Amino acid sequence: MKNYLSVIFLVFLAVSSVIHLIHSWQDDSEKRKYTKPLLLLFIIAYYIASADKISVLLVTALAASWLGDVLLIPSGNKWFTAGGISFMITHFLFIAVYALRVDFSRVLWALVIPAAVIYYGISAVIIYKLKPSTPKIMLIPMYFYLLSNSTMNVFALMLLTSLRSPGAAVAYMGAVLFFISDCTLFLVRYHKNKDLIFKRHFTVMLTYILGEFLITQGLLMLG
Repeated sequence: MKNYLSVIFLVFLAVSSVIHLIHSWQDDSEKRKYTKPLLLLFIIAYYIASADKISVLLVTALAASWLGDVLLIPSGNKWFTAGGISFMITHFLFIAVYALRVDFSRVLWALVIPAAVIYYGISAVIIYKLKPSTPKIMLIPMYFYLLSNSTMNVFALMLLTSLRSPGAAVAYMGAVLFFISDCTLFLVRYHKNKDLIFKRHFTVMLTYILGEFLITQGLLMLG
């Protein structure tokens, strides 16, 4: 029965994702808002239906992402900030999920430390590039947000280098895509040349959906 339900929710996720990405490709903000709240709900349902032992931390992280999706639907900096806070909570919860599984004695620090410098450097460059066209009050919160995503990625890499398993690799790929999505979103929203990003919201949502799903799938593979 659990396998049957997981397949059903996976199909629902695929269908809603395709519809949402089509509307994103068409840059149809009105139609996008109807499918956006469904995406994380189906990922959560898929996880619950698939997991032998449910991680409350992971479900809470995915629920915070769902709330972030909903809060980002209205326009305006206040809504964008509220959504960002919700997603920052997501990253902190993902960090906790990874940290509980990391074998710190086996972490490959020679890889993790340079990777951390790269992540934090990219975050600083993104904010620097956005500085001329972004409200000043938004810059510091946006920077801290990217740092939280960067740290989540660093912990995902720590998990990968300590376990060196397919599940950890899938979860890390998801974390990388989530980071790409957030960097892309900031550029789409605040960069003076919005056409810098190919198909704008399509790119943001493609990497975001895949990122959230792969993180969930990787952790399912880890058990």
